[in-house]
Amino acid sequence: MFTGIVEEKGTVLELAAPGRLRVAASRVLEDTRVGDSIAVSGVCLTVVELQDSAFTVDVMPETLRSSTLGRMRPGSPVNLERAMGAGGRFSGHIVNGHVDGVGSVRGVRREENAVVFDIGAGEEIARYVVPKGSVALDGISLTVVDASPTGFTVSVIPHTLEQTTLAEARRGGEANIEVDIIAKYVEAFLSRREGRPGIEEALARGGFLEPGQDI
Repeated sequence: MFTGIVEEKGTVLELAAPGRLRVAASRVLEDTRVGDSIAVSGVCLTVVELQDSAFTVDVMPETLRSSTLGRMRPGSPVNLERAMGAGGRFSGHIVNGHVDGVGSVRGVRREENAVVFDIGAGEEIARYVVPKGSVALDGISLTVVDASPTGFTVSVIPHTLEQTTLAEARRGGEANIEVDIIAKYVEAFLSRREGRPGIEEALARGGFLEPGQDI
């Protein structure tokens, strides 16, 4: 599990076939071992190799299709966060590292000391987003300002801009989106209460069940 508090920005060194990603980093390598999880721009990945100043992960074809990782190139910046330790401080919100989809940056505007990002998203994502709720954008825990059936806005303080890839975000760009897992569970339980299937689907989307598996 992650919290959406980015520890550092890394740099993609190589995306080699078949789906092997190598990332330059420093802070997240301090106590990392092979087999540990690191969120790369919001995508939970397992470390398979470690170098002095980089780590390597394998990325499945489905992950490449469902996130922005398949479009990464050498030099692309990525947000990095190690999995939360049992005694860690919970400063963000529950982030699983299971991306729900890719959104588009529809607009970027400054509002006094903050920058507001307008993110376009499909109905399958937007229905879980509510004003003042939580959303993870490229692995960053953010608070929703406004929401609509076609997307949402978030307001970002200078510190977050400086420490994450949002500093490079521009209109027309893309971002990985993970909605609040609690919203998906609530929908699933209400669907079951009404006699409609739902909880198994939600658990599968969260990575807790295989598709089609019963509980």
